[in-house]
Amino acid sequence: MKFPGSVLVSVSLFVAETVTALYISSTYRSAGDKIWQSLTLLFSLLPCVLVQISLIFIHRDLSRDRPLVLLLHLLQLGPLVRCIEVFFIYFTAGKVEEPYVSITRKKQLPKGGCSDEVEKELGQAERKLFTHRSAFSRASVIQAFLGSAPQVTLQLYICVMQRNITTSLCVFMSISLLSIVYGALRCNILAIKIKYDDYDISVKPVAYICIFLWRSFEIATRVIVLVLFSSVLQIWTLPLVLMNFIVFFFYPWILFWQSKCPFPENIEKALTRVGTTMVLCFLTFLYAGINMFCWSAVQLKLNDSDLINKSQNWYRMAVYYMVRFIENAALLLLWYSYRTEVYMYVCAPLVVLQLMVAYCLAVLFMLIFFYQFCHPCKKLFSTSISQGLLSCFKFLCYLCIPSKAPNKGDKFGAKLSDSSDISEHMSSSKTVEAQNGNPELGASSSP
Repeated sequence: MKFPGSVLVSVSLFVAETVTALYISSTYRSAGDKIWQSLTLLFSLLPCVLVQISLIFIHRDLSRDRPLVLLLHLLQLGPLVRCIEVFFIYFTAGKVEEPYVSITRKKQLPKGGCSDEVEKELGQAERKLFTHRSAFSRASVIQAFLGSAPQVTLQLYICVMQRNITTSLCVFMSISLLSIVYGALRCNILAIKIKYDDYDISVKPVAYICIFLWRSFEIATRVIVLVLFSSVLQIWTLPLVLMNFIVFFFYPWILFWQSKCPFPENIEKALTRVGTTMVLCFLTFLYAGINMFCWSAVQLKLNDSDLINKSQNWYRMAVYYMVRFIENAALLLLWYSYRTEVYMYVCAPLVVLQLMVAYCLAVLFMLIFFYQFCHPCKKLFSTSISQGLLSCFKFLCYLCIPSKAPNKGDKFGAKLSDSSDISEHMSSSKTVEAQNGNPELGASSSP
């Protein structure tokens, strides 16, 4: 039985970020900054409420007689109680023989062209731990992109505008950034496990390191670009954020309406049609929040029973990163053009270069190191990343290198060579015909 380390990391980040957010809001209150205090509390308490609701929904506590657990969730202590319950199950597992054991069948990754099925026995304790891990993974994603991401953007914006940064703010932004990166990492692992649910998958530590570096460069670059743009063009910040949210929020719904499938009814039996609509709207809202800052490895598919697209869409990912790179470059160009005296002692071209290189490094860690070498299911890919990059490189070379048009001298030389070849061919054919058709000529010519 695996140690529930992911649960411990999720709860630790949740508690640390909440406590530091309350402390930072108290400092804003003492300084008289009511607006910063209100926004800090909003981005701290709103994800806390959403995390409590998600844990109650996943564990189906509303249909069970557990009033104490519901009360603790109302007091915002649900993750702590769940964590204690997880470690109690882990340390007491195996001491009592379980009366019921379920058997699961998983395929092994193909070796030599064939894959074998492996049967595993799952006890009740291990199934409970699996449910808790899944619930905390989803709670970490909610905490990361509906709380930590806007929080770290807000705090960095405050530091830039006030030209001051304290140690407590550094600690707070570091914890928030770690929370975002960890949430993005859980998105990647969740996508792998959903897409390859039939296989027995084990993610190596090197893969975790590659995902961590990839997401760190991508998210940090995106946050800094948004802060720089909003610091010089505040009036355009809200339209930019709304445009991103609207596009990614309605994109899954547009695909669903184009498919002309019936409205999904089998998400949860206890939910009505209105409740199902609210759940789907929340999922698409979370999906938009993730894509606002980084690529969501999990793609929504509302006309599927699992609500997840299990196919690997390389085209969609390539389009996302190309558009996001162009958008970041455009925002940095606007910041460079309209920068104020706040950035008087900052080398603006160097900042732009560093951010663009950091984003390219994120794509490098994603494509080369993760998908090419460290992906746990790279043997199941129909095409490798190296082949795709090589074909793209050949196509770009074909577009960039124009074919040379021949000049008059080349045309004249080509005509001369063609005429000489024709004359040589005619002379050789005449000689052969003469030797075959006139034997006397051949005999007379011989001594």
